[in-house]
Amino acid sequence: MRTRTFAKVWDALEDNPAAAATMTMRSNVMAALTDTVRAWDLTQAKAARRLGITQPRLNDLLRGRIDKFSLDALLTLATRAGLKVKIDVRKAA
Repeated sequence: MRTRTFAKVWDALEDNPAAAATMTMRSNVMAALTDTVRAWDLTQAKAARRLGITQPRLNDLLRGRIDKFSLDALLTLATRAGLKVKIDVRKAA
């Protein structure tokens, strides 16, 4: 049996590099959002209102249910949370 190693977990889980890159971006934004919302020290209902979403939707975010959020939706929420998102585009190694 041959052992394979991967630079990132999404490289191992996704079928192609494009899907892995998208999942990496989604997970990075989701982690930053989760940290930000938890730092607000608000109830989920109040934090959800602040983001313009429902409390169950915020619960999905805080529980890391990445499959329920597109990159676009996460970027919108990050902006509403007062985060600045920067996308670094460069040639692949």
